[in-house]
Amino acid sequence: MRIGPHQLKNNLIVAPMAGVTDRPFRMLCRSMGAGMAVSEMVASNSLLYGSEKTRRRANHEGETDPVSVQIVGADPKMLAQAARYNVDAGAQIIDINMGCPAKKICSVMAGSALLQNEALVAQILEAVVAAVNVPVTLKIRTGWDKQNRNAVRIAQIAEASGIQALAIHGRTRACAYTGEAEYDTIAEVKASVNIPIIANGDITTPEKARYVLQRTGADAVMIGRAAQGRPWLFREIAHFLDTGAHLPAPQVDEIQRVLIRHVHDLYDFYGEHTGLRVARKHISWYTKGLVGSAQFRHYMNQLENCAEQLMAVNDFFEGQLQSGEHLHYAEELAA
Repeated sequence: MRIGPHQLKNNLIVAPMAGVTDRPFRMLCRSMGAGMAVSEMVASNSLLYGSEKTRRRANHEGETDPVSVQIVGADPKMLAQAARYNVDAGAQIIDINMGCPAKKICSVMAGSALLQNEALVAQILEAVVAAVNVPVTLKIRTGWDKQNRNAVRIAQIAEASGIQALAIHGRTRACAYTGEAEYDTIAEVKASVNIPIIANGDITTPEKARYVLQRTGADAVMIGRAAQGRPWLFREIAHFLDTGAHLPAPQVDEIQRVLIRHVHDLYDFYGEHTGLRVARKHISWYTKGLVGSAQFRHYMNQLENCAEQLMAVNDFFEGQLQSGEHLHYAEELAA
């Protein structure tokens, strides 16, 4: 998989997810097999550039190339300015968000709401491509709703505008995250353009990744929610695509080590106050399916001290190891 001058190590990409794909999560997924990880979206509003949140999102220290940053907005000039800002901060690829279905994004005619205005799509893409000397990519949905699927036309506009790769979530904006992903629409888009196509939506297992690549003809797959609490999914898919065989499921002691490392990285990145709160959702994802996890999460979410949070995590996993329940969990993961 190549995007402009960047040759990825494989065709597995971490989807941009607001509040999830921060630098610690991106670096963790890259270390566990992902070929690229796209940042959570950065607003194009220049008034936000001085905020602590924006500065943190523009911090790419220690990340493996290529660094891909997603921007969101509806004004071509502001998006061009945001693209330049992020390239100056270290972005090597700029990704434009025209896929987010969130009401607060669509209500300002950004994200997937832009799919309703093809002329504006062209203006935005042309402005951003002209503004920077790095590859620009685009993420879309199949359309605004099932009566207005226009992914093929948007893809053709993107190619003509100089977009160098296109990711498609196989649902309309109206579908949000319900129903089945439309792989046939992604296949139509792939057949209509010559730029790399990245398929996204419902890719949860190595077998599903292979199926989607074969069904759509896509050049790569993009994985989002399925990697929450399962960053090793990328190594499992990479191994399966290469060999046709499955890696053993991670044992609970490895899950514990990965989680503790991840939590420490969150504390370092956000500071202890915010890091503790961000860590809660990740801890919940990692422990889902383990015996007693619901009671543990209820207790853990009330803790207000990092040392207590770490102790609670370690105590929970030690209890799993002593009870032998982790053996059953490993069997379920492998099934």
